[in-house]
Amino acid sequence: MANKKKAKPPAKRYYRKRVELFRLIEKIKLWPSRRGLLHGIKTIDAIGDQARVTTHCNKTVIITNSRNSRAARWLRNKWFKGICRDCRVPDWKLAKYSSTHFRRHYGSALIGEPKH
Repeated sequence: MANKKKAKPPAKRYYRKRVELFRLIEKIKLWPSRRGLLHGIKTIDAIGDQARVTTHCNKTVIITNSRNSRAARWLRNKWFKGICRDCRVPDWKLAKYSSTHFRRHYGSALIGEPKH
């Protein structure tokens, strides 16, 4: 008989609901496209109040730091249709993302300077 170890479910993480988009993306490393695909983020280059996000499938997106943008809402509410095949987002990252909760008065505010 083979000894099979049960994989532990990822720990629940709590973040504040109204966190700035750059800090949230820096932490989660996922980007929802307009078509509803989740992309893995390779680099984030801050340019003032905007940033250039490069995904693992070499797509580049210019974003603004908004708390109530489409991408911020989709990340908080976990709305996506699928995963980008080219980015190859690993299963552990999706499990970690699915166990993340966003609360209004509880959780990390991700205070501190992002590492751009």
